[in-house]
Amino acid sequence: MIGMATVSGGYPLYYDATNEYGLSLAGLNFPHSAKYMPEKPNKDNVAPFELIPWILGSCKTVDEAENKLAKASLVNIPFSEQFPLSPLHWIMADSERSVVIEQTDAGLQIFENPVGVLTNEPPFPFHMTNLQNYLYVTSEEAVSRFAPTLPLKAYSRGMGGLGLPGDLSSASRFVKAAFTRLNSVSEDNESASISQVFHILGSVAQQQGCVKIGKLYEKTIYTSCCNTTKGIYYYTTYENSQSTGVKLHGVDLNIDKLVSYPLVQGQQIRMENE
Repeated sequence: MIGMATVSGGYPLYYDATNEYGLSLAGLNFPHSAKYMPEKPNKDNVAPFELIPWILGSCKTVDEAENKLAKASLVNIPFSEQFPLSPLHWIMADSERSVVIEQTDAGLQIFENPVGVLTNEPPFPFHMTNLQNYLYVTSEEAVSRFAPTLPLKAYSRGMGGLGLPGDLSSASRFVKAAFTRLNSVSEDNESASISQVFHILGSVAQQQGCVKIGKLYEKTIYTSCCNTTKGIYYYTTYENSQSTGVKLHGVDLNIDKLVSYPLVQGQQIRMENE
């Protein structure tokens, strides 16, 4: 598998990853609703930090993973004192299906995800219900429905999207990401697809300074995508907008040790002249 992780003691604490069969899994912040249980004798007890390697190390498809998760329980075992439990929910996808995995007071649940995106809290059913508030938003030219007797006309392109949220809350970013992804159009080649994915994710990026938490600020630390057919992982960082690619099949997949690469940091600029 290949993905983005913090490595501690040779163990990858994955944020997101894709395996050699194209099954992908990513965890997102779920601080108010995540519920991790004590170990149960009749369950496959899995610590949250184990979920991504456990699934991607043994499943080829979402269907297989769903069957495996039917016997699982996410347990309240932290990785270490340095890395306590992270409250998460997950988006999982292959070439056929996308689902969301959440464990709350209601237990471990798997939801079909027809929009193929996920942000943070609240739970996934809320996000899907909230989309109904934007039934009228369209990528088409705006048509006046204000009143039949008042001949209002659009004064700008893009007015069909009036009402799309522009704030940085997770609920609003879900709506914006869903609209952008589902209306996205791209040429059918690798370069265009990479560019388009980063533009979609950029539409909901967190800019440093806009969301203050105490003395710190939230920001989009990295953005990534993966060609799940070729096993090529692409990423940018907050400081570096140039895409970096890493090939899953660029290493021997039969080796028994972790292969890791440092993030390419700092803005990479191609100078046209000197």
